[in-house]
Amino acid sequence: MPGTTRRAITRLLKTEGALSSAQLARRLRLTRMAVRQHLYALQREKLVGAEERPVPLGRPAKYWRLTPEADRLFPDAYAELSVALIGALGDAFGPAGVERVLQSRNAKQRSEYAARIAPSTGLEAKLRALARVRTEEGYMAEVKRDGTGFLFIENHCPICAAATACQGFCMTELDLFRAVLGPGITVERAEHIVSGDRRCVYRVMPAGRSASAVHAS
Repeated sequence: MPGTTRRAITRLLKTEGALSSAQLARRLRLTRMAVRQHLYALQREKLVGAEERPVPLGRPAKYWRLTPEADRLFPDAYAELSVALIGALGDAFGPAGVERVLQSRNAKQRSEYAARIAPSTGLEAKLRALARVRTEEGYMAEVKRDGTGFLFIENHCPICAAATACQGFCMTELDLFRAVLGPGITVERAEHIVSGDRRCVYRVMPAGRSASAVHAS
C-alpha cells in the first residue's frame, strides 16, 4: 500500500472507526475529491469498504471502514506461530501447563511495566504511561477522560490470533492492568476485539464510583 496519505487514512479508520470522506478530508487537510481517490484505490485493494447512513437532509452519507483484509497492515505479533505454540503447549502439558506459561508471562510484564510506570503518580499519569508502553508493543493505545473516570482504549490487538485461541491472554491482561494501576482502582472491560468489537476499551476509575457514569465514546 504505497503513499503516506493512504497510510494516514487507514490509521484514522483504525483508531476512529467509520468516517465519511468529508471527515477524512478535514482531518488530513485535503480535498474531498483527493480523499475519495485514495479511498477508491484502497477499496480496489479490498482494504476498505463503505456503508450508507441516513442524514436529516439529502442523500444518505457514505461512511468508510476497514475490512478484515486490512488487519495485515498492522502488527500481528507472529499470529500463526503464536497459535501453533499454544496448541503445542496444550498438547504437551495440558491446560495447567498453559496456565503456568500465562502466569509467567504476566509476572514478567508486571515487572517490566512497574519499572516504567511510577507507583507514586496519579491515575491519569499512570494510564498515559501505560498507553505509551502498550503502543510500543503494537496496541495503538490511548487514554480519554470521561465522566467519573477514564477510558483506556486499545485500537489494535497484535496478539489477537493468540488471544482468540486462548482466552487466558485476555484475563491475564486485565489482572496486569489492575496490578500496574494499584489498589483502589477499578478496571472493567467494556469492548473486546476478540468478541467482535472494533477495539478493546477498559473503564478505569477509583473504586466505589459508579461504572454506569462512564460511557465508551
